[in-house]
Amino acid sequence: FIQFGTLFFFFSSPSHLLSVAYCSDSKVAKSNNLNIKGSPIQILGLGVGINYGQIANNLPSPSRVAYLLKSLNISRMKLYDADPNVLVTFSHTNVDFIIGLGNEYLPNMTDPIKARNWLQQRVQPHLPQTRITCITMGNEVFKTYDHQLWSNLLPAMQTVYNALVDLGLDKQVTVTSAHSLDILSISFPPSAGSFRQDLSEYLHGILNFHAEVKSPFLINAYPYFAYKDNPNEVPLDYVLFQPNQGTVDPITNLKYDNMLYAQVDAVYSAIKAMGHTDIKVRISETGWPSRGDDDEAGATPENAGLYNGNLLKRIEEKQSTPAKPNVPVDVYVFALFNENLKPGPASERNYGLYYPNGTPVYNIGVQGYLPGMVYTSPSTKIALSVVSNVLFIVIAYLISA
Repeated sequence: FIQFGTLFFFFSSPSHLLSVAYCSDSKVAKSNNLNIKGSPIQILGLGVGINYGQIANNLPSPSRVAYLLKSLNISRMKLYDADPNVLVTFSHTNVDFIIGLGNEYLPNMTDPIKARNWLQQRVQPHLPQTRITCITMGNEVFKTYDHQLWSNLLPAMQTVYNALVDLGLDKQVTVTSAHSLDILSISFPPSAGSFRQDLSEYLHGILNFHAEVKSPFLINAYPYFAYKDNPNEVPLDYVLFQPNQGTVDPITNLKYDNMLYAQVDAVYSAIKAMGHTDIKVRISETGWPSRGDDDEAGATPENAGLYNGNLLKRIEEKQSTPAKPNVPVDVYVFALFNENLKPGPASERNYGLYYPNGTPVYNIGVQGYLPGMVYTSPSTKIALSVVSNVLFIVIAYLISA
């Protein structure tokens, strides 16, 4: 990124001159826009979060990722660990972090001494210069069917939170956990949403904890899974936020024009059925794969672009779900990059908005910038020569203007 007066150059690498944009000074701050079907969307202030998964061996360095996020004006990031390289790199930035403790850590985190030691070693050194706001304890624990892990979840959440209190960090950092929608036994109609009976003894305590410490209930919601499993029954437009007839909750008469909002309201109903109306539901993961195996219906770049593009537009409009009209939908998109080492079907490795080299996987109008590596190859010399010539012409033009 090079600026001469009000002339900007953007590079994806030393050998790639992406674009030249001429902006008046008054419009520079407004130059990072995305366009979906002709509607300009200002990314700045959207409040959308992004999941930064790192199960890959070809990802850019955290310092390059920091530039990418800054160019996108994304200021909320979710990690699945507490990677010190990332947390140090993002110090003194405006990025709020959710960090994670994997399922394998939960047994140790029930021990107050181990919980405090982990916080002192992995969290406290980064505060306040890195804005860590939340710790997720495990991920989709109830999907594992490991009953010992189920039993450890709430004590681990409580122990880590109490350690935060002891360290005087509880006003900065809260504690929660992310759940898959498998925790629901009924998801439609949304007003009849309810949790699985075999989880009720665990979820009662977890919900009481959320209500006490004022932390959100996180869900990983993927309408894609519903479509993939029943492509002949689930309308594609309904899951992609495209114009459609929608569906009506027969109990409340509320109309839903997309599946994601119905899923969120089903979780609110399940929480209410357990006696709570004071807990916020946030979407810690949602997305759509751009590629999949032959039996993974709908996993295409076109559908992924529609899902995420339409979702961003709704977030920009601060939309709410039908049952919670005063609570804007809060979303962390999955994911920033494709992750080539993730196990499972092909779709698992293709949820990224970007390839690791910074190229968009599909076009939703987001203008991002990933700075290139420093090369010493002959092509670099040629590229730098070309850039020098362009800059000479530009400077000559500005002087003569």
